[in-house]
Amino acid sequence: MEENILGTGSIGKLLKKFTLPSIVAMLVAALYNIVDQFFIGQKIGELGNAATNIVFPLTTSTVAISLLFGIGGAAAFNLAMGRGQKDKAVFFFGNAAIMLIIVGTLLFVLAEIFLNPMLVMFGCPDDVMGYAVQYTRITAVGFPFIIFSNGGGHLVRADGSPKYSMICNLSGAIINTILDPILIFGFDMDMEGAALATIIGQIVSAILVYRYLRNCKTVTLAKKHLRLKAEYVKKIISLGATPCLNQVAMMVVQITMNKSLTYYGAKSVYGEAIPLACSGIIAKVNQVYFSVVIGLSQGMQPIVSFNYGAKKYDRVKKVYKVSIAIGLTVSILSFIMFQIFPRNIVAIFGEGNDLYFTFAIRYFRIFLFATFVNCLQPLTSNLFTAIGKPKKGIFLSLTRQIIFLLPLIVIFPIIVGIDGIMYAGPVADLMAALASIIMVSIEMKKMKN
Repeated sequence: MEENILGTGSIGKLLKKFTLPSIVAMLVAALYNIVDQFFIGQKIGELGNAATNIVFPLTTSTVAISLLFGIGGAAAFNLAMGRGQKDKAVFFFGNAAIMLIIVGTLLFVLAEIFLNPMLVMFGCPDDVMGYAVQYTRITAVGFPFIIFSNGGGHLVRADGSPKYSMICNLSGAIINTILDPILIFGFDMDMEGAALATIIGQIVSAILVYRYLRNCKTVTLAKKHLRLKAEYVKKIISLGATPCLNQVAMMVVQITMNKSLTYYGAKSVYGEAIPLACSGIIAKVNQVYFSVVIGLSQGMQPIVSFNYGAKKYDRVKKVYKVSIAIGLTVSILSFIMFQIFPRNIVAIFGEGNDLYFTFAIRYFRIFLFATFVNCLQPLTSNLFTAIGKPKKGIFLSLTRQIIFLLPLIVIFPIIVGIDGIMYAGPVADLMAALASIIMVSIEMKKMKN
């Protein structure tokens, strides 16, 4: 059985099997935003790029909900399977799937009703508002589908079918990539075309996930497993809280940063739109890097959870160490690329004047300077989640974004202006990495004993 292989198979082969589809899934989620940003930048330019940055917190919220019930349900399922509690495990599966649908629908309703006040809260300038509304009115329709497809993909992977999970995500991304230029340029639909292409891809992915969940590999879902029970939902939320709060923290920081960029940008030579547009591009590019790291952390989750549940602690430590080695390699390569080729990367998303590229290059090199250690916090926080210690995982997930970065992007600009936002990034990254090293060292000693 697939679940037994988690406790006996080669760590390297298991990581390859589970992390690659997970990384692809995260990259696909990032690709939705990257593809839209690329074509919008080519067709509309600076204001279009600024608009996609303004609505990015809503996109982040869909990822947060997907992780809350997707990773939470998957971790609870694998821990129960590792302990031989198959009858209990299937309830985690069913309850997680239903919660994805319910909360996804709720987010859609809230976005449609309160869209304009939300965009104002996100720091949207007047000249960007029209583009942001056009884009979000349509993409909000796809919120229930993207949440169900992304979150359900984690359940599919936990059931031992990582390749199918990857196919679900890839299908939607490919459709989105094909339709974007057709609708934006061919039908001259601009922001509406990008949004429509996105939700069509998301609907296809959701249908594929639904098809799998009706015929799971290791368990059989029945109607009774879909009835919500407090004990199962509470456990799912506790285990999914760490990766979810990581995304919520990113959303809070993004909103605060957008407001700061607008405020201090207006006081600088750059104006309001340039900092917003450049920050949005850099956030999307950085999301590609983090997609690999977070995909790696999610891929190791079923392996860690099963072996910890089976009390095979040496395998747990080995999975973590191999994952860290891979993560550091990716981080160092990304750091080199971000430092050497910032102008080339920004130019992919459309043209701009000299001020535009001056700001973008400085922002790229300074804000992402500590990329070489940025894998430590997400990998370590997800380790704690996978071994059933969500409180430690939650604390660690909050270190970089909320505990360190949020205060710094408020304080530093007061002292040095808009440059302070850039310098807040590497300082927070280094402090979060140090906290991760200290906490995981203590936990490894406990496992050894």
